[in-house]
Amino acid sequence: MAPISILKMFRRSPIDALQNHMTTVHNCVKQLMPFFGAVLVADWEKATEIRKEIARLEDEADDMKRMLRLHLPTSIFMPVSRTDVLELLSRQDLLANKAKDIAGLVIGRRLQLPQSMHEAFLKLLGQAIHASAQALKTNKELNEVFKSGFSGKEISVIEGMADQLLKIERETDLLQIDVRDELFALEKTLPPVDVVFLYQSIEWIGDLGNHAQHVGDRLQMLIAR
Repeated sequence: MAPISILKMFRRSPIDALQNHMTTVHNCVKQLMPFFGAVLVADWEKATEIRKEIARLEDEADDMKRMLRLHLPTSIFMPVSRTDVLELLSRQDLLANKAKDIAGLVIGRRLQLPQSMHEAFLKLLGQAIHASAQALKTNKELNEVFKSGFSGKEISVIEGMADQLLKIERETDLLQIDVRDELFALEKTLPPVDVVFLYQSIEWIGDLGNHAQHVGDRLQMLIAR
């Protein structure tokens, strides 16, 4: 996104800019599904192509983050704390960073997952992406909170969505345990170095759920003050 477009978006509302950043972040995260679709069939050309798109979206999110940090007014000109806005921004950005890290690790090592683990692995990945989608959905409710003058009803909506995000993150943790257990049962049949990096990739996918849940936490803090 060109800097002028970011500035125009920011002038409308810092909350609009924050939401657009989260939209870009989620677009980055959800690319992991087609990315792993290519990886699991060893289509490295397609996987590399998608990895470049993940990197592009992560760079775009970084550019938006920098612009927000540079142009965000002091708290006296906003109905919420500047510190809370910046903390939320940082939490959102961690999702895109982690998506880029995951894709980079898998491409760099040409990691292959045993066929018997594909179903459980894709279920874990889908749940992690679902957590990111829920974080975006929760974020988009901010406009209604501001329009309502921080009414109890609108705040309750965000709190309910954040609670749902916590449930999704906990389900992600359980699925992560299942995938690790499957890998543990097979690890003696796999190259030891690959096993180390497979555990790392599984851990990082679980981190997506954690980061998304932390976005929900920061959203609740943003509207509570």
